[in-house]
Amino acid sequence: MATLGVIADDLTGATDIAITLTTAGFRTTVVLGEEGTGDSIPGADAADAVVVALKSRTEPVDEAVAASLDALAALRRAGCERFYVKYCSTFDSTPNGNIGPVCEAVLDALGERTTVIAPAFPANGRTVYRGHLFVGDDPLDESPMRHHPLTPMTDSSLLRLLAPQVAGGSDDVALVPWPVVNRGADAVRTALDEAAATGARFVVVDALHEADLDALADATGHLRVLTGGSALAGGLRGPRTSAIRPITLPDGPRVILSGSASRATQGQVRHALAEGGGLHLTPAALRDDFDGVVSRAVTEALDGGSAPFVIYATAAPEHVVDIADAPLIEQALARIAEGLVAAGVRALLVAGGETSGAVVHGLEVGPLALGPEVDPGVAWMLADRDGEPLHLMLKSGNFGAEDLFVRAWKAGQ
Repeated sequence: MATLGVIADDLTGATDIAITLTTAGFRTTVVLGEEGTGDSIPGADAADAVVVALKSRTEPVDEAVAASLDALAALRRAGCERFYVKYCSTFDSTPNGNIGPVCEAVLDALGERTTVIAPAFPANGRTVYRGHLFVGDDPLDESPMRHHPLTPMTDSSLLRLLAPQVAGGSDDVALVPWPVVNRGADAVRTALDEAAATGARFVVVDALHEADLDALADATGHLRVLTGGSALAGGLRGPRTSAIRPITLPDGPRVILSGSASRATQGQVRHALAEGGGLHLTPAALRDDFDGVVSRAVTEALDGGSAPFVIYATAAPEHVVDIADAPLIEQALARIAEGLVAAGVRALLVAGGETSGAVVHGLEVGPLALGPEVDPGVAWMLADRDGEPLHLMLKSGNFGAEDLFVRAWKAGQ
């Protein structure tokens, strides 16, 4: 029975932390939206950890909090005793939330006083020093996240970002700096206790290396609620040596559906196009003949042979669409996925959080089981659809090496 429950603010973030937990020895299942907030959670009895994938990252604050509390209640009914609020390693949020309000609501619902704020993911270049979040060598506010269309991040200080989002403001936020973290778990535990004694509810913890997160995980065994990106979960100790299940991909077309506008994904699209074929979706073409474009995309992908075939929204900065057109692209990619699966395709790689959510909901798949990690935070998963297996790789826009789209299928052979 599951004892660890995770509330994730989007689907690719949910799969990201599920990969980490599986590697750490937790038999993990990912459930979507309503399945994760209902009276019972499918697969919870056979899992050590359950990750509920919400779509709350950019919802209005009240809706995000309500959905997160519904997920929390469902996880408690499933037997979970410890909880993890998962958000993006780039701390995607608006000035009002949703990270602070959701974390605060979960603490209040459980009657807990203190938690940590730990978005660092060193393997993907996200580090925290003196409370400032870095993306590679750049402070968050000097990275491409400064121009994110939904959650532009114009400050790198996690303490300044979080203070307006929680009831006690700056009085509720404290920092454990890296020189303390570098001294190990006992020093971190003492610092956390001292911060809690001053009244701080949210303690930002510096992390430059994986070992820093391992020390933090060891230091927080007394906390019922953790919050952060997925990397902190790698320091947790599951009941098994490993819970990774082997996955062998079926034969058939190698189709990538990409709705992400991130620079990383644009590079992956260009690399795959150089190796195979592709089709560029544009809002103008979809508005002019939605069904025709979808039908053409399905047909060309099925004829793509053994080379990667990419159906994409952006491959270069000039392709980035108006944010108002994003739902149209997501709807089209979801319809294309339905057409491909109806034609017998049993493996799809999907890039982008919103796109992944649209595709998975459109396909109406059940809980997701995790296979081996291909790149940090990226893995093939096995879903059940009407009693038949369906293999999916759901990739956050910023994750993965440039050759991921080409290499992904080789990892499943």
